[in-house]
Amino acid sequence: MLRILPRPARGSKVLVGPDTWDDAGVYRLSPRQALVQTVDIITPVVNDPYAFGRVAAANALSDVYAMGGSPFAALSIVCFPERGDMAILRGMLRGASETLRRAKVALLGGHTIRDAEIKFGFAVTGAVAPRRVVTNAKARTGDLLLLTKPIGTGILATALKRRLLGDRDRRALTTQMMTLNRDAAAAMVAERASAATDVTGFGLLGHALNIARASRKTIRIWSQAVPYLSAAPDFVARGVWAKGLDSNMAFVDPATSWDEGVEASSRRLLVDPQTSGGLLIAIAPSRVNALLRRLTRAKVRAAVVGEVTARRARALEVVA
Repeated sequence: MLRILPRPARGSKVLVGPDTWDDAGVYRLSPRQALVQTVDIITPVVNDPYAFGRVAAANALSDVYAMGGSPFAALSIVCFPERGDMAILRGMLRGASETLRRAKVALLGGHTIRDAEIKFGFAVTGAVAPRRVVTNAKARTGDLLLLTKPIGTGILATALKRRLLGDRDRRALTTQMMTLNRDAAAAMVAERASAATDVTGFGLLGHALNIARASRKTIRIWSQAVPYLSAAPDFVARGVWAKGLDSNMAFVDPATSWDEGVEASSRRLLVDPQTSGGLLIAIAPSRVNALLRRLTRAKVRAAVVGEVTARRARALEVVA
């Protein structure tokens, strides 16, 4: 569908548009300043309205962080039943306001729609220096790939909806989704990352595929190095996952070379749709240790999960 949109004219101030499937758009205001703009809206992934509000805000802000930007303003988008419980809506707004306050982002207003299903999100504006924009289109051959949050939120959120998730795993799921990618983004910018994206609805492999296509490289994922939320593999073994997982598999499979040692359960985990997931960062091997040190100081979990190679027959390679 993006192919029907007009492309920016040569010399345009649009630095990042829709043609590279990136996380946000970037518009140059001056040689020293550009705007980063994004919009994201989600359905409830946890039961507590306050926690859902915090997750929705963190999820929307993440796209700006993934571009190396600093968000500063937001507009809310709320879909809510006409006869819905206003206490739920107040809790959502209170939670979102808390996350925005922590991120030092001003809530300027928003728009509300009557809808049978609750949905919540934000249009977010941030700032970035044009020369410091981090896109998904500049991964280089030889770069290593770091992931800053374990995957599995889609599987655990599905287990929660089915009332299968215990309290400890529910807390782990909620805490991770509420966590901002701000510190991880600051670290990757400081260490001059080549490329990045945040891992959300398309799953780890779907977003890795976007980097591969935009950068015209092949991404090799080391499946055994990828961190998971501890309960996720067990639920996959029990057949618990969201419908979006199957759609993601259909999306990535034609572009993926699978090593025979990668089990079916691991393949499903790698395409699990994430909410407020971590950053997938491509960086030169000489900078990896420095980036890991910065992330550790910021109390950000990270793992090296793959590498960037010259373009091969498939855009993605998944090895055991």
